[in-house]
Amino acid sequence: MARSERKVLRVSGADAADFLQGLITNDVSRLKDGLVYAALLTPQGKYLADFFLVPDGEAILLDADAEQADSLMQRLSLYKLRSKVDITQTDTVVTRGLGTPPEGAFADPRDPSLGWRGYAGQPGEDVDWDALRVAGCVPASGIELTPDTFILEAGFERLNGVDFKKGCYVGQEVTARMKHKTELRKGLAKVRVQGQTPIGTEVLAGEKPAGTLYTQSTGAGIAYLRFDRATGALTAGDAVLQFPA
Repeated sequence: MARSERKVLRVSGADAADFLQGLITNDVSRLKDGLVYAALLTPQGKYLADFFLVPDGEAILLDADAEQADSLMQRLSLYKLRSKVDITQTDTVVTRGLGTPPEGAFADPRDPSLGWRGYAGQPGEDVDWDALRVAGCVPASGIELTPDTFILEAGFERLNGVDFKKGCYVGQEVTARMKHKTELRKGLAKVRVQGQTPIGTEVLAGEKPAGTLYTQSTGAGIAYLRFDRATGALTAGDAVLQFPA
């Protein structure tokens, strides 16, 4: 798809950068280098939304999943309080492509294989983005990323979506504790897939539940696994899985 199903919010005002800095998982100051991938979490450290921050002069654009944009705008507005911040929807169209970013576009910070994102009418390209996501084990909003997701289990550190030095943000305490005190026993991982099964099919190790299979493409898939159980013969519906891939 040349155009992704995205909506773009604009955060402006004297406090825009500080406002976002206190809420999201990544460091707003990284905008000087291009796009910033980040998430908004619950106070309990669980996923609410993920998005890209885009430099826009004195303002900041938020490139978000279209189905999450309205609730994201409402949530941000709740946090606004007395901050000098305006949050508005725009008619900006997001385009995507591979290779060197054209003028005014930015490299996708999650994985080099995901190419670039454009916000100024750059022509996009028709690409099998799901195949690239699966190859890089990159989760998507509303599929692998759900209200039960902890972002470290979803690979946000590898995807440059969290900063552990930036200071406080909503859900920071839980995220930091998982980083420093806990070995991850569950998480998203790439698996080999023989056959096909609906997104969300339970993964079984013998008769024991071992996780859930999500996006599948070209003989591979993204699964949420209990690593202690994800050994030996794994199945998901009519599909046979292999982990590690």
